[in-house]
Amino acid sequence: MLVAVPALASVPAQEPAPPQKPKTPSAAPSKTATSAPQGTPESVISTVPETVTVTANRIPQDLSKVGSQVTVVTQRDIELLQRRDLADLLAREPGLNMVRSGGPGATGSIFMRGVNSNEVKVRLDGMDINDPSTPAGAFDTSQFLTDGLARVEILRGPQSGLYGADAMGGVIDMTTKQGQGPLHGFVRLEGGSYSTKNQTAGFSGSLHRFHYMVEVSHNHVGDYQAVPKAIRAQVHDHDVASNRNDNRTANVRLGYDVTDNFDLGFTAHLTQADYEYVADDYSSYPALPSAQQNESDLKQAILRGTAHLKSFKGVFEQTLGVGYITYRRHDITAGDPEIASNRGDRLKVDWQGLTHLGHNGSFLVGYDYIRERIMTPVSAQTTTNAAWGQLEGHWHDILFGSANIRYDNNSRYGNYVTWRVAPAVKIPGTGLTLKASGGSGFHGPSLNQLFVSYPAYYFLANPNLRAERLLGFDAGFEERLLDGKLTFGADYYGNHVRNLINTALSGYNYTYVNVARAQTHGVEAFVDYRIIKSVDLRGTYTWTDASDRSTGAALVRRPRHKATASVIWTPTKRLSITPSLLYVSGWHDLDRYTSMNTIGHDYVTVNIAAEYKLAKFLTLFARGDNLGNRYYENPVGYLQPGRSFYGGVTFGL
Repeated sequence: MLVAVPALASVPAQEPAPPQKPKTPSAAPSKTATSAPQGTPESVISTVPETVTVTANRIPQDLSKVGSQVTVVTQRDIELLQRRDLADLLAREPGLNMVRSGGPGATGSIFMRGVNSNEVKVRLDGMDINDPSTPAGAFDTSQFLTDGLARVEILRGPQSGLYGADAMGGVIDMTTKQGQGPLHGFVRLEGGSYSTKNQTAGFSGSLHRFHYMVEVSHNHVGDYQAVPKAIRAQVHDHDVASNRNDNRTANVRLGYDVTDNFDLGFTAHLTQADYEYVADDYSSYPALPSAQQNESDLKQAILRGTAHLKSFKGVFEQTLGVGYITYRRHDITAGDPEIASNRGDRLKVDWQGLTHLGHNGSFLVGYDYIRERIMTPVSAQTTTNAAWGQLEGHWHDILFGSANIRYDNNSRYGNYVTWRVAPAVKIPGTGLTLKASGGSGFHGPSLNQLFVSYPAYYFLANPNLRAERLLGFDAGFEERLLDGKLTFGADYYGNHVRNLINTALSGYNYTYVNVARAQTHGVEAFVDYRIIKSVDLRGTYTWTDASDRSTGAALVRRPRHKATASVIWTPTKRLSITPSLLYVSGWHDLDRYTSMNTIGHDYVTVNIAAEYKLAKFLTLFARGDNLGNRYYENPVGYLQPGRSFYGGVTFGL
């Protein structure tokens, strides 16, 4: 089922960045299930059916037998919706709110269940990919394309018991495609509004024991205006610059089955992107847009290798993984000769051992070593050693459950023990499953917060910061009727957060301190009804209440209501048509130009996507976004795309 939770924060939502030169502005439907984690054999990942989650318990498991709340977006879902970047794809998922400072290429933040965007862990093929070089340490969706993805699993609720730091709000786990069968390839050409020109090509397959997949993409948006009309009207003596983005991404996945019980794997995700956006003039207050452009350049590499071994006739499996990511950002502000640079990396070595307990369940243990560094603007690093374990079991196809615990030792901010329990009960003869989960989470301070000071702006780092902490729970149900044609469910959740990192005055300087507290709770619901074989109706609803526990004020950029609806209509084997709707209610926000409290207006967008298989090797596709031409800003001060149209052709080999 195609489905989406909230994004960017204010105090104490998202920690405020220290005063500094302007850089890239910050912003901030699928199946209910999850994506493949580290340690899962490639042979398992490639054959996981849509009704199975891997992320929830780090092992393939039927969704109806998992107590956690999970959503799975499949490769076919991505193709039907024709979402080319991750921000657009996640915007429709329950429990999430996506905030983006403009169009493609603009900074994107993920808010899940009302918590901050840096409290959501994002993974690709088992590697943690949150950016260690930025002030908040969050994952930025701005330049992450959906090309090459096989699955996206969204696991909601505190998950530090399995995944460690940053998994307070949940985990987004992505898996790249795996090649299998004879050699086949494709070329996709697409164009459309805002001078969009996209090209993608790839090939995949297998040769004896060797599996391979390679895809390369170039996405270009040449003219997008992100400044609202009311602001542009205040500038009379010159034009306002537009935004431009160029993204080049390559995905590689290789695998080799050394024996029937031992296999090796390697994945790589490489991105080089250039983003140009309107420069604001700060010579007056409030600031105004100008005719000049700022520039941001990103180079990103995500690499991971695995070795997986089955022993004792498959009773015991173990996986050794080594992963590495690096981010290099250069930001050029119009009129400033100095180039601002942020560079950081992460090395992760992990081991996972899985013991199958027959019909009774499984026992899972693991160890992680993580080293994070920043090289610019200063040089600093932290290391983490962590051990974890999980027991998963079931009884008579009625009672299911898992419990895990994890110990993290960080060289800078100390030791943390986190846990999670997630039972599920299937009521015999009813199609009803009751689910619940509870657990704890933590988010460590970023290297930037610990070590990067801005003395010229009277802002100092704080090396004594502690981790943010969260305690959360959820409970709900899922009902399957009409031989599985109708599925619906809902859950209620609550989170209590403490030690949130905020800014405060210390003497004559500002610094970071652990002072803020927050509370979030809400409801998530979904329905999936296959009326007939060719028509599938899907819908979701999310209610979110997020507030500062100290003041009672609502946290910014957390809409209270969000709803999605879609229809997947396949009148013939050659044709598919997918209309969809997204509704987002109003929210509290901070104005882009004045930084004052304001209210974001609600909006509804209607999209439609269609594809037609003209011949065996030729497919035509088209889509229309925001067909009602709804004028809206999210966040306030950043205009989102109006009515736009795209189309193209895919050649298969």
